[in-house]
Amino acid sequence: MDKQHLPDRESEIALYLTHENDIDDRRYQQFVSPITEAILSQIPTDKIGLDFGAGPEPVISEILTEKGYQTKLYDPVFHRDKSVLAQQYDFIICCEVMEHFHQPAVEFARLKSLLKSGGKLFCMTQLFDETIDFANGIIKTISPMCFSIITTVCISFRNNLALVQLKLIND
Repeated sequence: MDKQHLPDRESEIALYLTHENDIDDRRYQQFVSPITEAILSQIPTDKIGLDFGAGPEPVISEILTEKGYQTKLYDPVFHRDKSVLAQQYDFIICCEVMEHFHQPAVEFARLKSLLKSGGKLFCMTQLFDETIDFANGIIKTISPMCFSIITTVCISFRNNLALVQLKLIND
């Protein structure tokens, strides 16, 4: 997206503050369960992860902590400790984040650099589908903070560049 169409930092933060990612919300815990279940089934508890784009309330990290995992938090608005970006991780969580990237190629390269060899990147977002009817109002349900439309082609392209091992988890 061209920089002229991006919001200023204050507007972006104000909109992020409207997100309802409540740690105690069972519905949100269920919503993020594809990632938590994938991590619980694939990653041993002695591995260390990074919740990249954790948001104001890091729901996934809280769930994993209750199960014995250790995760570090990074979010450019809510958890700004950049020292966590100076190490590598066994797994990275990127839930409902990648569609907000201003420069997706740069951010995916950063995520790759943060993964240890053999590490796993767990991403979740709504994928673009050519059958979505943008003209008749579906765009109203998409956050104005979504700057990138993610498609299976886009993700497959990134996978071909060996950024991550990709496994799509469908409902």
